[in-house]
Parts: sequence; C-alpha cells; structure tokens
Amino acid sequence: MRKIFTLTTVASGAAIGILLVGVLAIVAGIYTRDVVHDQLAPQKIYFPEKGEELPPELNQYAGQQVDTGPEAKAYADDYIGAHLEGIGGGKSYSEVSAAFMADPNNKELAQQRQTMFMGETLRGMLLNAWGWGTLGTVATIGGVILILIGLVLLLIPLLAGREGRRAAAGANAAPVRERKAATV
Repeated sequence: MRKIFTLTTVASGAAIGILLVGVLAIVAGIYTRDVVHDQLAPQKIYFPEKGEELPPELNQYAGQQVDTGPEAKAYADDYIGAHLEGIGGGKSYSEVSAAFMADPNNKELAQQRQTMFMGETLRGMLLNAWGWGTLGTVATIGGVILILIGLVLLLIPLLAGREGRRAAAGANAAPVRERKAATV
C-alpha cells in the first residue's frame, strides 16, 4: 500500500497553496489599484499646466488628472503642502488654530485657520489614497514573487519524482541487459 503523504505530495500541496495565495495577492493588488482610481477620478483634481503655479518637481504631471496613488502623494505633498506652508507662514494647522483661539476676533487668522483645515483635510485624504495604492502595489509584487516561488517549489518534487522513476526503471532494466549479454 502506498503512502498518501509522501514528501513529494506534501511539497506539491504546499507549492499549489503558495501559487493560490500569489494569485489572490495579485487580484487584491489590482482591485486596490482600481478602487483608488475609482475614488480619485470623480474628484476631478488636476495638476496645473506647466508654469509658475506648478512647482518644477511636478512638471511630469502637468495638466494630468490625479487618479493614481503616486499622483495623489505628489499633489498632496508638493502642491497642497507648499501652498499650506505659504498660507500659514510655515505654521501647522494646529498652530494657526491655537493663535485663532487666543484671538477669535482676528478675521485674517479665521480665514487662515479655515483654509488650513480644508487643505490639510484634502491632503490627508490624498495621502490615504496613496497609502492604499502603495499597499496594492506591494500586494501585486508579492503575488508575483509568491507565484514564482510556488512554481519553483512545484517543479522540485515533480523533477525529483521523474528522476526517481528513471532510476527505478534503470535499476530494473540492468539485469535484463546483463542476461542478453550473457546469452550472446
């Protein structure tokens, strides 16, 4: 009676499991990228055209819609972030808000506070999209790596089994050759 759980069957089963996880990781990565796009596209956020309004490090995105994770990060950090620094004079939203709370009748601080709040909120949402987009990219890359590992692990027991069958066939064939040589 043959053993059901030989090293070859266990290794093959593990390899198939790794292949399935790799495929699922790729599907999850693609899904995540699509969700990020589908959430950003309706917002209709566009980089300005090349010119004074667009920082030089963003020229590669000039005129494009923000609909991917990397574009969301670039827009959040290099476009909104730069504007927020100018609006708040280098201060964070919490610092501007604290100054406003100390002087609630100051209309300039009230406007800065509101603009900083809206800018930081949009910036946070865009960075959230970038984070999920990055997670999707990592899942896709991980899925490809798992598939490659799974294929290698699947080939090892298959090749080992093939070599084992050849060795067994060769061992059984040797006595037959000896008999033929002896009768000649």
